[in-house]
Amino acid sequence: MDRGFAMATADSATARAASPAVASGPKRARGAVREIVLVLAGVLVYFGVRGVTVTDAQEALDHALDLVALEKTLGVYVEPSLQTLVLGSDWLVDFMNWIYIWGHWPVIAGVLLWLFFAHPAGYRRTRNAMLISGGIGLLVFMSFPVAPPRLAGLGFTDTVTENSSAYRVLQPPAFVNQYAAMPSLHVGWDLLMGLAVYAYARHVLVRIAGLALPVLMVSAVLLTANHYVIDAAGGAALVLASMAAARRIERRRCARGQTVETSDAPAIPRQRDGGSETAESYPMPEAS
Repeated sequence: MDRGFAMATADSATARAASPAVASGPKRARGAVREIVLVLAGVLVYFGVRGVTVTDAQEALDHALDLVALEKTLGVYVEPSLQTLVLGSDWLVDFMNWIYIWGHWPVIAGVLLWLFFAHPAGYRRTRNAMLISGGIGLLVFMSFPVAPPRLAGLGFTDTVTENSSAYRVLQPPAFVNQYAAMPSLHVGWDLLMGLAVYAYARHVLVRIAGLALPVLMVSAVLLTANHYVIDAAGGAALVLASMAAARRIERRRCARGQTVETSDAPAIPRQRDGGSETAESYPMPEAS
């Protein structure tokens, strides 16, 4: 996660100046419609594939027990003790449920809209990273199903289901693969949104909120028994790798654009030893 914050810090120094102005009028409207269709299509594919994926419950349970064994070996199996602390406080249970439910899709939608209109370059990078990580995540969900703690028979309490119905409205059961615990895109995508907020927000308090967002979500997914520690780490690692891929795509696109611009520039003759040469081309400034 440190690398992600370093990337965000590097971006924040030039983000506001580097973001190109958003086109106005019909072009802006067409761009907004195109992006809405693209993002909605990605979300529908994400939920659709998750919903129709047939998962062997026993296989998902076996994988969950394997992850628990790995966490015990690493000394990070802290989920039971953490949830015990939460269950003793009604307000903390409600707060963690609230973060898990309302700190994910509503936050993603809000941050993407803000980036689209205020920071187009940041929006494209964030959108690409989200699509890349979502695609890879779906492949992992299908090939390596994992039962979350609440369904693994380990004595955890499903605080979200027991205390709230809002989550079932935001994510209807027909579109949810309950064995898609690894990696945690709740954590990964909140980390992605938090880094974007930190990089592009102007007010220091908003930037601090961006840093706090993934920390709160990690706490929520663990304390509500929806993910393991290793799920959270996997989600963060996947998103950081996807961010790096999105930046690489962006640099290649910029390099191609510069190459095309240079190759299309007219050539002017250069005088050498009294003669005219055109072997080397120099870009002519465009008329203003």
